[in-house]
Amino acid sequence: MLIVGLLAVLAPTCLLAQDGRPHSVLVLDQSNLRGPFYYQLSSGLREVLDTEGQITVYGENLDLTRFGGAAYEESLKRYLKEKYRDRSIGVIVANGAGTLDHTLRWREELWPGVPVVFAMLEVTQLAKLGRLANVTGVAIKNPLADAIKTARTVVPGLDTIVLVGDSWDRQSLFRHWGEEIPTATSGLMVIDLVGQKMSNILKRVAELPERSAIVYSGVFSDGAGTYYPAATAMRLIAEKANRPIVVGAEPLLAAGAIGGYSLIAKEIGAEAGRLALRILNGEQAGNVPPVTQESKPLFNWKQMQRWNVSESSLPEGSEIRFREPTFLEQYRWESMAVASAILIQAGLIIFLLHERHLRRNAEVESHERMSELAHVNRQATTGELSSSIAHELNQPLGSILTNAETAELILKSDKPDLGEIREILADIKRDDQRAGEVIRRLRGFLKRTPFETRDIDLNEVMGEAFKFLSVQASARNVALYLQTAPGALRIKGDPIQLQQVILNLVVNSMDAMATIPYGRTVIGRTELNGGSSAVISISDSGPGIPADKLAQVFDPFFTTKEKGMGIGLSIARTIILAHKGQIWAENQSGGGAAFHFTLPLVA
Repeated sequence: MLIVGLLAVLAPTCLLAQDGRPHSVLVLDQSNLRGPFYYQLSSGLREVLDTEGQITVYGENLDLTRFGGAAYEESLKRYLKEKYRDRSIGVIVANGAGTLDHTLRWREELWPGVPVVFAMLEVTQLAKLGRLANVTGVAIKNPLADAIKTARTVVPGLDTIVLVGDSWDRQSLFRHWGEEIPTATSGLMVIDLVGQKMSNILKRVAELPERSAIVYSGVFSDGAGTYYPAATAMRLIAEKANRPIVVGAEPLLAAGAIGGYSLIAKEIGAEAGRLALRILNGEQAGNVPPVTQESKPLFNWKQMQRWNVSESSLPEGSEIRFREPTFLEQYRWESMAVASAILIQAGLIIFLLHERHLRRNAEVESHERMSELAHVNRQATTGELSSSIAHELNQPLGSILTNAETAELILKSDKPDLGEIREILADIKRDDQRAGEVIRRLRGFLKRTPFETRDIDLNEVMGEAFKFLSVQASARNVALYLQTAPGALRIKGDPIQLQQVILNLVVNSMDAMATIPYGRTVIGRTELNGGSSAVISISDSGPGIPADKLAQVFDPFFTTKEKGMGIGLSIARTIILAHKGQIWAENQSGGGAAFHFTLPLVA
């Protein structure tokens, strides 16, 4: 019982000895927490301290940016002394160079022996102070040269720097910038608006030269004695400024600055909180080396767009804030669904195009085979008409020979009749042209050419074909009649292949009438069919087509001739279909067969 009681009495003493110091932190802020920078600084500090648990945090805003002087400082010291007379403080966190200065001067009287963790002390200021007993903290590094570097980045050909801010002696974060102006701005014109009235600042920043940039350190009170949170003053200036604004503190980005090498308040506060925890957990402040927090290049996307600054021109490692999400980022899943649908559709289109390509190749190959087969058919037809062709050539050639012999006899006479000679020469020329025309038609008919359409007159095609067949018809005792529609029938077609269709139909008609002793007649007609197409008809006076064979006459290799190949009408149908027409056969009521085909007229 005695041992247990002794342990109960000594336990608090042992725990206090183990902890080393009270678990309480007094946070002294140089500015009030209305400003976003010190609010974020305090927020980062408290978040770290809250992770430890059971730490009492006291906070005081010294408001040194708006109040000063010996009387204020003395009243502030009395206030703190009375308020914390009965409070045990484990660590003091002093935010700002002015706060650290007051804390070090008051510590022996108000908080003797209490370690101090500073924050927001610039590295050059720390170097001047040297190593302080029982003091550590977070030093910041944010030279004016970095702000000038940013200004050169966002303004090509920069030649002027405009300094806007509170008086340097009232600055907390950027007091050192005032000392760095001569070296950092070397070679640049400097427009100094530091410490001026807000009305004058707003007027001047609205009419700055083109190759200039504003470097804003923070306006807390202007020359007229009006006090502002630095971010509020920044918004007022950004609304009027005609040039980009460079800043050194993260919260000012959202107020209209384009950016710069900026201090991130929450990270500084968190680092100070970690140092305070180490000291609360038993480490000596003098043995904990200060930590340096460097500024980071931060930029405002909206202001970059306003001043036409490309992302590629920014310093390496830059972070861009307030970037507007792209359409794909806003509608990711919807975009993926649409993209998938488009890809599927594109795949189907590619497949259909491939099929179309294959079909087109097949059609081209089919036309080539059709042209080859049609050429063979024309050769066969020409073979059948060879006797007629020879007869048609013999007539003009024989006439030429007779006229030449007659001319020789006249020339041998003592007084040749020159007028007679001229008439003979005219006859020779006419017969020569007649023979040449026969050969031209034959050559064109036998010429092997690919399927090729052009603008032609269907009446002329019919006339050429009937002239070509006139001798053959005469030899077979067949009367040929051609009745064409008035005016031209303009179509798109291959004249050689269409002549072949007509020749095949006429020759078939003449073959069908071979057993008829007399009255052999073939009639060809062209006529309009409603204004959009032309109808060509070939009819004969033969026995007609057997009713059970009528539907088969256009089938390949079907023939009613003993020596026929059965490809003539099949080729004729293929040629007409290739011309986007129709062909059919029928028996006439008065006897004989009739073949008809239609072709579309040129619009």
